[in-house]
Amino acid sequence: MNKTLEIIERYVLWGTLFLLPLAMAPFFANQYATAKIIVLVVGVIILLLIKALKIISTGKISISIGSFDFPVILLGASYLASGILNTPNKLEAFFLPGTATVVVAGTLLYLIINQETNEEKKALPQLLFISAVVASIFSLLSAANVFSSITALPAFMRVDGFSPLGGTLPALMFFIAMIPLGIRAIISETDMPKRVFWGVSLALVVFGAVISGFNALPGKTTSVVLPSLNTSWTITIDSLKVSPLLGMGPGNYLTAFNNFRPLEYNSTDLWQIRFTAARNFFLTAITETGLLGLAALILLIYSASRIYKSSSKDWKLMDFGKSDSATIASLTVVAILLVLFPSNIVITPLLFVLLALNASVHSLNLGAISTTNRSDEVREQFASRLPVLVVTLPLVIALFALIYFGAKITYAEYVYKQALDAVAANDGRKAYDLFQKAITTSPYSDRYHTSYAQLNLALANAIAANENITDEDRATIAQLIQQAIREGKSTVALNPTRAGNWEVLARIYQAVIPLADNADAFAAETFRQAVALDPINPDLRIALGGIYYGAGDYANAIRIFELAVASKADLANAHFNLAYAYQQNGQIDAAIQQMSIVLSLVERDSQDYEIASKALEEMESLRDQAQAETPEGEGENLEAPEEPEQVLNPRINLPEDAEPPAPSVSPTPISESEGSASPTPLP
Repeated sequence: MNKTLEIIERYVLWGTLFLLPLAMAPFFANQYATAKIIVLVVGVIILLLIKALKIISTGKISISIGSFDFPVILLGASYLASGILNTPNKLEAFFLPGTATVVVAGTLLYLIINQETNEEKKALPQLLFISAVVASIFSLLSAANVFSSITALPAFMRVDGFSPLGGTLPALMFFIAMIPLGIRAIISETDMPKRVFWGVSLALVVFGAVISGFNALPGKTTSVVLPSLNTSWTITIDSLKVSPLLGMGPGNYLTAFNNFRPLEYNSTDLWQIRFTAARNFFLTAITETGLLGLAALILLIYSASRIYKSSSKDWKLMDFGKSDSATIASLTVVAILLVLFPSNIVITPLLFVLLALNASVHSLNLGAISTTNRSDEVREQFASRLPVLVVTLPLVIALFALIYFGAKITYAEYVYKQALDAVAANDGRKAYDLFQKAITTSPYSDRYHTSYAQLNLALANAIAANENITDEDRATIAQLIQQAIREGKSTVALNPTRAGNWEVLARIYQAVIPLADNADAFAAETFRQAVALDPINPDLRIALGGIYYGAGDYANAIRIFELAVASKADLANAHFNLAYAYQQNGQIDAAIQQMSIVLSLVERDSQDYEIASKALEEMESLRDQAQAETPEGEGENLEAPEEPEQVLNPRINLPEDAEPPAPSVSPTPISESEGSASPTPLP
């Protein structure tokens, strides 16, 4: 039995390492990450179950201890603890993006590989390289536009720069890391046909790296966009001030980015982009796991340096003819890449695999676990296995529980993708039922609640657009609006520290202002909380100011629009909205000044320039003639605040439970003026 288990274990390990870079599935919303997480987690679970069965069958526990064990386990523990304690939405930590799961699974994979013999480990570098060869073939075919011409393929395979690795940067990093392993395969092979095979394979990987690097260049549709090192450093330091020990939580970098990015970020071309990772892996890890993660990384670097030093007498870094030289070179390449770039679902497990391949290992045999000397053979056999069962049974139960809940979450993700496809096909009824099913199966994904809320809102607006509204239609509209608000509130409840979740709820309230009473007050209150969690976002302030403007509270609208201008002085739309608020408040000279600034910020040959010019002329005419006129037309980017029209007469009364949730944090103002002002009720 042990022999059979060893064979199964070997093939499961090989299959996991080979399939991880290549896994993709069109029946998930995230075709790459979801499939790769499933391959990684399922592979690790099966390997652990096999280990448990081997221990039970032999009654012995024999483990191998590696030189990187302590820092690797500490790093995995930091992600696990931070994910459980600090990430508000646990599903983000452990499913998508699943950062904690990837690191913990990588830690377990490291420990599992350490239990293999040196002979069994020799096949793993070649296996990784072959996986890179297959991935490079996909990249080459995509570059040759082969996939784009095959309409039967899923849409994500027909886009420019397609790679099974999930993007140009993951592909570039993986191909570069595998080059030393390819060189080693060529040098170590004495048979000429096999050497030619490895040479061609290496050429394919190099071409894949070149294509990925070309696609990552600025100006390409698949170019890599990363935050600056200064922005990432500022976010990391400020995050440690708030949560020093365990950080902001795995999968929760976006919250840290919204809260702590510096005001100077708004002066860059990337000001509208919200990043989910820092400039490199190390700053991301420290932000998400705090000082505990930092300690683990320092110990890991220290342990690696000792390995380099102790092994330097026996090998040279560029002597790829030796297996350990090639793997240590790949590990070095990965380490350098992680200093330069953020990690991903492929590179993170690869790091742990390479650490295992380069670890100095010694065995520790705990011997047979037995507590009886009874003569009865059956009873003696059972008694001798009892301590082993006590040790392994909790692990087996935990693994099967993980399989059960993981299967539910995976199925919910599959249903969610079907719902999105139904929306794309304009099948509202089917989408409505599928979103409900996904939420019932896995109620802890804010993405599901957001999409369901938006669908309810779209259906309500579609019915309200009919000319003849019946009492039944009004009841349906009221139900859909209430459902949209409930789902928006659920989104906030799942992660109340995420500005985007509050914005989703605020946009729902804003959208139903023409349909329901008190929606404007709820929208303003919710937008204020979104601003508090993303304080330098000018778009949120413009939206909040627009709520006040629509309610006729021009003084507060001016105050909010002025803060939007303060957060980004070169944003034409902020000045444009401020100009109209000044105009409605009777401050014509200030309105003219702001509209003049708009003209200096937009292109002279754009439609925005024509709109701003016409608005300026009318404001000047208003000043000269003291007549109120409203400019007509709508720009491409410039959007004046609007006073909402009443669609339903009378409007729907929202129930008491439609009120926004209590704020999760107090406002973080840009200036003292907003900090000292208390919220003003809308008229």
